[in-house]
Amino acid sequence: MLPSDFTSDSFLNPGTSRRALLKGFGSGAMGAAGALAPNAAFANTPASDGGIDYTDPKDNLYAFAKIYSSFDQPAIGCFHGLMYMRVGNSRMIPAFGYEGTGILQARWEPGGTLTRVSRETGYFTDLQTGDILETWENPLTGETVPVYHFYNDLLVRNMDDKISTFNFGAESDPPTLMNEGTVFPDDTGNIPFVLPFQSFGDDLMLNFDYTHEYTNPVTPEGWPQSSTGARISPSEHFTFCMSKEEVEDRSVPTARFLAGFSRISQAWPWMKMGGSGMEDVQLFGRMFSHKGLPGTADIRPKVRDYIEKHAPEYLTLPDKWEMESFRVDTWSCYAADIPPENPEYDWVEKRPDTVPAPPTGSGRL
Repeated sequence: MLPSDFTSDSFLNPGTSRRALLKGFGSGAMGAAGALAPNAAFANTPASDGGIDYTDPKDNLYAFAKIYSSFDQPAIGCFHGLMYMRVGNSRMIPAFGYEGTGILQARWEPGGTLTRVSRETGYFTDLQTGDILETWENPLTGETVPVYHFYNDLLVRNMDDKISTFNFGAESDPPTLMNEGTVFPDDTGNIPFVLPFQSFGDDLMLNFDYTHEYTNPVTPEGWPQSSTGARISPSEHFTFCMSKEEVEDRSVPTARFLAGFSRISQAWPWMKMGGSGMEDVQLFGRMFSHKGLPGTADIRPKVRDYIEKHAPEYLTLPDKWEMESFRVDTWSCYAADIPPENPEYDWVEKRPDTVPAPPTGSGRL
C-alpha cells in the first residue's frame, strides 16, 4: 500500500522528539463556507446529489480516508513492482523487486477529526523468482549484503480539514507539505484539505505526492558504509483510480482503488554504497498499488505466505487508536535497528527495548 516512508510513502525514531511527530494538523474546524483554495483540477469534478462535494474539506477527507483505508473492518492492500538504479548519467539497470503491504482502518472522532491506524511491511525481492531476499549481491560494488526489511508496527495519524506537513530529520529541517503543487492556501493562509480529485464519467482519479529533503539519520560518521551522505531526498508519487459511484456511496465503508506508485531516492542504507565512490546512486521504483479485494486477496501469494509464516501480526490491527511508538522513516528505523559501523560513535538512535524489533531481515538482530 503506502510503504513506509509512505509509502509510501512513505517512515522516524521511536522516541517522542519533534522529528518523530507529524506536524501541522490544525485543531480548529473550518466552516463549510470557508474559502476554497484555487485549484483548476476541480473544474470537472462536480458535487453529486447526496454524494460528495470535493471542494468541501470534510467531504474530501472522507473520500481520501475511504479510498486509503476503511471505516468498517480493517482493509488490506499492497504494492509491488521493480526498482532501478543509476550512477551519474549512466543508464538505469534493474536492481530488485520492491513490494509490501498495508492494513488500515479509519474512524471519525467526536470533535470531527479523523484517526487512521495502519501497519505496514516493505520487502525486496529477487527479480527472476519473486522470492523475498535475505541477501543481495550489489552489481555496482560486487559485495553481497544482508537485506533490511521494513516493518511499521503501528502508525496512528490524526487528520482534520487542513493539509498536513511532516517533520523528518533534524530540528532545523523544514517540514514537507503533502501534495505540494496541487494544494494551495485560502484567503486566511490555511491550506484546506482539498485534494485534486478529477472525474471522467465513473472514473475518479487522484494524484498524491510527498517530496522530502532532510538530514540523513544514517550519518556518515556512524555508518560510513551504509550512509550516502549528510542529506537524503526521498519522494513518492501515486496516481489513484477509483469508481466515483463506489466512493460516493456512503453506505459502503471502503472503496477499491488501483494506483501507479513511483519512488525516487538515494540508495537504501542496507545497499552499503558508502565509501564506494558511487554514493550519488539514484533509485527509481515503478510499482502497482491496490486495495479492496476481500481479506488478503490483494497480496501476491509469495509475500502473503512469507508474512503468514514470519510476521502474521502484520495482517491484523491491534485495538489501539493512540500512538505508542513512531517508526515511519526507513532511514531512521535502520539507524535505530542496525548498530553503528563506527565503534566510537555514540548510538543515541538505538531502538528502545519496548519497541518491537523487525521480525525478519537484518534489523531483527
